[in-house]
Amino acid sequence: MEYARRLAPGQRCRVIVADTLRGTRETIHESSSLLLEAPNWTHDDQLVLNGDGVLWMLALEPGSTPRQIPLAGIPELNNDHVLAPDGTTIYLSANDWQIYAASLSGGAARRITPDHDGRMHFLHGVSPDGATLAYIGIDPGGDVPWASASVHLMAVDGTADRRIDEAGSPADGSEFSPDGSWIYFNTELFSSAPGHAQLARMRPTGSGVEQLTFDARVNWFPHLSPDGRRLVYLSFPTGTEGHPADLPVELRLVRDDDWRSTETVASLIGGQGTLNVNSWSPDGTRFAYVDYPRDRGSV
Repeated sequence: MEYARRLAPGQRCRVIVADTLRGTRETIHESSSLLLEAPNWTHDDQLVLNGDGVLWMLALEPGSTPRQIPLAGIPELNNDHVLAPDGTTIYLSANDWQIYAASLSGGAARRITPDHDGRMHFLHGVSPDGATLAYIGIDPGGDVPWASASVHLMAVDGTADRRIDEAGSPADGSEFSPDGSWIYFNTELFSSAPGHAQLARMRPTGSGVEQLTFDARVNWFPHLSPDGRRLVYLSFPTGTEGHPADLPVELRLVRDDDWRSTETVASLIGGQGTLNVNSWSPDGTRFAYVDYPRDRGSV
């Protein structure tokens, strides 16, 4: 079964780089045929994205054409992929709900998650020392499987799996802070409305849960810059359930942990695929995202 998203008639995909120091935005790629999602920023200033179930490399120059990264031994990919701190390894979630490791230059992928747990695995973070993955686990059974979405940590060899949030509320987007002392994530813990997420953080032990956003909007996918000075997240309209595609969303920026002075740095049509994974540049001044505008008159 194929799960890869496709562009609708009259819809375009644009890969954009936002500069948080200059306040500028630059489109580096635009397509009406290939739907790209979830950029990662490499150590040598390129972008890695998924699209059509495979992985692509994209240079940062405007007008660049994506180049497929040849991977073997892995099913169709989804938009949950993260780069290891070594800059040469990428960890990947596939649509068999498992996690894999591969070289960023391509080649054979290696499955990390075990055969026996029956869990759906959605990768979101890797620890600064490269030893631990943070992922969202969904256990089988139940009338609403997503209701069991919880934060897990696991060694990069697939051992030492442990659930760290025990609150019983759906969570997603779990990602380590650059110093490894926090896990940032979105959670429904603080809301009685189904699908209504706010941002939070907790220690890797699961202790010290702190709510970070308190507004009426639905907030997802917090991403810290490598220096820890900036955080960008995806904000959906009030009343949104989950993180669907093709909505009027905002990208919001927090500087130096000042959550009272959050800035809206972009308003766009997007959601799913726009900012699922960390896309900060190595120097922490720019980040990449994707929007999906439709031409006037298209349905």
